[in-house]
Amino acid sequence: MPDRSSGSMVTVTLAAAAVAALSFPLAMAQAPAKSGAAQDSTVKTPWGEPDLQGIWTDETDTPLQRPPKYANQEFFTAAQREELDRERSALLRRDKRVERGTELDVAGAYNGLFQSYKHAGMRTSMIVAPPDGLVPAMTPEAQKIVADDRQFRLALLQATETCKSKSVACSGGKYDPTPSPRLAEPPPRYNTARMNRHDGPEDGALADRCLTGGLPEFGAPTGSFRRIVQTPGGISIFYDVGQGQGWQRNIVMNGSPHLPSNIRQWYGDSRGHWEGNTLVVDVTNFSAKTDYQGSRENLHLIEHWTRTGPTSLEYVATIEDPTVWARPWTVKQEFTRQSEEANRLYTEPRCIEGNYGHPGLMRGARAEEIAYKEGRGPHPATKDNATDFVGVEDDPLR
Repeated sequence: MPDRSSGSMVTVTLAAAAVAALSFPLAMAQAPAKSGAAQDSTVKTPWGEPDLQGIWTDETDTPLQRPPKYANQEFFTAAQREELDRERSALLRRDKRVERGTELDVAGAYNGLFQSYKHAGMRTSMIVAPPDGLVPAMTPEAQKIVADDRQFRLALLQATETCKSKSVACSGGKYDPTPSPRLAEPPPRYNTARMNRHDGPEDGALADRCLTGGLPEFGAPTGSFRRIVQTPGGISIFYDVGQGQGWQRNIVMNGSPHLPSNIRQWYGDSRGHWEGNTLVVDVTNFSAKTDYQGSRENLHLIEHWTRTGPTSLEYVATIEDPTVWARPWTVKQEFTRQSEEANRLYTEPRCIEGNYGHPGLMRGARAEEIAYKEGRGPHPATKDNATDFVGVEDDPLR
């Protein structure tokens, strides 16, 4: 039997399951592990702690926030779920296009042909508190920060076809054929999202730079798996997310206090303890270079991980940042344990080692600048290199 305390074991699991989740329209993820006494919700580790170990994923699709259509409804009916599955399945392998040959026709990296969907979940939103299923209102200070950031990004888009055609990507902005004087400005705060400029590596979004958004992690269109490994005095979770942006977090279980406030980490500082059969994790000390819904270094998470059955795991996360939201809010997810045998081989994702796209964007930007100076092309600021996912049909679940 392999040594489960080995750090290398954290990375031995998930890609096969990720492929299974995305290869078939509206298919479930890799077959869950079979029930058995060794997987009972009350099973303990050899050192007496509740056993949360295994490969886990959410096998249905639930929006983070409740769509307006279901404003007063916490759960879907069976008929609504069936209808959503039919509507979403009809979008698969569709190749919706705008006017052929236009910038919007060729700018997006993906269209409907590349999408896949899981079955609709039971809940109309992952957010369970507040009861309306929506992220609470932002504070006036946070709204101003978001607005300033948005205006900066719109300024970089103002001379493009995106704004000229009044695309949703230019919502709140206006078209001006003159390149913005803000082109050389640094962003209002550390950049985490795509902008219409590639003067340096940090003009790219985190994902473009092979950096993950980190916590909290509630899944993505490309799938989301987590491998939990426990040892006496510690818990490690490896997340397989995105397109090779997998990452690992370690949860300190020795009762020691959080790191000093001047030490900031990309995934925060996780300190856990047991309350009955539930793992409770307090996460602070996030870096200002991360961003979740506008929250950065003041983000605070309280997570509850509870084994609810032989192959089921409940995850509840309460999110708070008084500098961003008027009140805390809570998300709930249900995960299903995946087969250890079917996922015994795993090719570890290495986005950064195969990231040809980001250097290509940088080289392309330099080539456009040279061409413009030599009179062989338009001003680079009149081309939209930031807008993505153009032409994807609307998902009725969103």
